[in-house]
This record gives sequence, structure tokens and C-alpha cells, in this order.
Amino acid sequence: MNKLTRAEQKALRPAQILDAAFEEFIEQGYTAARVEDIAARVGVTKGTVYVYFPTKEILFSAMARHIAVPFEDVLADAKDLTGSYAERLRSLILLFYEHVMGDRRTRELLRFAISEGVRFPQLIDAHHVELIEPILAMTQALIDEGVRQGEFRDGSAAVARVILAPALSLIVETLMHDGRLDLETPRYIEAHLDLVMHGLAAANS
Repeated sequence: MNKLTRAEQKALRPAQILDAAFEEFIEQGYTAARVEDIAARVGVTKGTVYVYFPTKEILFSAMARHIAVPFEDVLADAKDLTGSYAERLRSLILLFYEHVMGDRRTRELLRFAISEGVRFPQLIDAHHVELIEPILAMTQALIDEGVRQGEFRDGSAAVARVILAPALSLIVETLMHDGRLDLETPRYIEAHLDLVMHGLAAANS
């Protein structure tokens, strides 16, 4: 393997610092985490970290944005969904499980949102606007169009937040038990999909 040039190493440095910050914040929590320990994980000085991220608060905020990529992946992949509205909604829910539930860093992002939300309300609100609301809007649009086309039952009061709530509930359970309990995830997901599909299905479908 070719050795990276100094310029290439420098270009990679911010991402390396953010990855190290993620691990340190998970292990220690925001208050106890130290910038010098984050620097040590990367093999740089504390001063180097501050070159890229002038304060611990800025570092935490950047780290949270850095690990939120799976939410963006859901939106990107959902644009290519095909089939009936029921098939697309089912696939969208599965994408949410795959990218969000299936990614350790995104699960931990929810833990940060719960534990540090009071300290970083603007960050949490920004994440909701930039990442969560578009997914909710896409889900709701599928439901609404399915109703208009007669595929979902007329007058359905389902809202996107209700449709996706079981997935968030499973993420919380996963965080709480930290792998100690078998949550029967495949059966849980199938039950979730069955409930949604039957709950929305039009009488003649």
C-alpha cells in the first residue's frame, strides 16, 4: 500500500478527529470527555484538534453531523423506489431499519440526542429539520398519494411519525439493553410491516 502524502494525511485529519471524538464521547459522555484524549486516539496534539475545531462544543456538533450520514442515505435511496405505493412504503420502512437501526453510529446519535439535547437544543432542532423532517415528509407523501389512488383506505388518518415510531422504539430498546437481550429484530420488523400494510390497506385490495 502506498504511503499517504502529507497533503493527503492533512485532508483526512478532520474525519479522523471526528471518528475519534465519536468513540470518546460514547465512552465518557460529553462532560467527562477530554480533547487531549481525543487527540491521543488520532496521534496528534490537542492543539491540532483545536486548529480544526476551536471548542469542545464545536467538535461535538461537528461529530454529530459527521455520523448522521445514514439519514441522508435513506433519502437518497428512497428516490429510486418503484412499485405500488404499498411496495414503496414497505421498502422505505425497510430502508429506515437498514440505514438507521443497522448503523451503530446512528443508534448512538439518538443516545446523544437524548442525553445531550438540553445542552445542544439548536443542534438537535437542526438535525430534525435537515434529516428527520424530509424522511417524514417523504413517508407522508407516499401515504397520501396511496389514499388518492385508492390503494390505501379512504380517510386514513395515519401520519408518518406513527408509521416510523416502532423503528425508533426498537432503536431505544437496543440502546437500553446493549446487546444483552435478544429483541427478535427480524420478527419485530415483520410484525411492524404487517401492522402498517394491513392498517392502511383499502377494503378492496
